[in-house]
Amino acid sequence: MTRWHLSIPDKTDRAVRTFLARTGGRKGDLSRFVDDAVRRRLLDLTLGDVKARNAEYDQQQILDLVDEEVTAVRAGRC
Repeated sequence: MTRWHLSIPDKTDRAVRTFLARTGGRKGDLSRFVDDAVRRRLLDLTLGDVKARNAEYDQQQILDLVDEEVTAVRAGRC
């Protein structure tokens, strides 16, 4: 487990802690909340990168490529 030392605006801190208190927050909930938020943000950024890289293709081309690769894997050719 890694420890982070973060500087968070007071307004954000109060909002998160108030939310956690209202929802029956317990010890460790703040860490879980931050971990979940970071993971979701990373997923969002990763999806944005993938979408930008694939912007030149139309959806059908992408689906066709996926189908080809799935078929190849199932046939044991990869």
